[in-house]
Parts: sequence; structure tokens; C-alpha cells
Amino acid sequence: MSDDLMEFPCEFPIKMMGRDQPEFREAAIAVVERHAGRVDSDAVRTSASSNGNFLSITVTITATSREQLDSIYRDLTDDELILVAL
Repeated sequence: MSDDLMEFPCEFPIKMMGRDQPEFREAAIAVVERHAGRVDSDAVRTSASSNGNFLSITVTITATSREQLDSIYRDLTDDELILVAL
């Protein structure tokens, strides 16, 4: 029996937060695409903070394994433009 509660492949949302600047958007999408392939624009949702300084980006991918997700989150947390990854 597996201790993994997820079954792969599955749809998986990845949420990232950073300063509302083009570099953050580009970095966030680039990290996800490095591990999951091209991301369609309809798989990306954005939301600005109330003061407009920060942006959250949620990218929904078809995750293929726990290892893939671990690699994505490792790279997201290593990127200085990405302040939070959930």
C-alpha cells in the first residue's frame, strides 16, 4: 500500500506569490513549464493584492508523479522572485 494520497496523473494547482512585476510572472511560468511542459493561458489564474504590490499566480498542471511536484516546488523556492509557493 502506498502512503501517497494522490493518484497520478491528476490535475494539480500550483500557487505562487511575488511582487507584481513582469519578471515574477515570467519566472513563475518558466519554472512550471520546465517540469510540466507548455502551460496554456487558460490554465493560469492571477489575482492582485488589495494594494496592488503583490500578485498570486495559480497554474493548474497535469501532474504525473510526486517527484515531478517535488522538483517544481524545489525550483520555485530557489527562485528569489517567487516569495511563496503553495
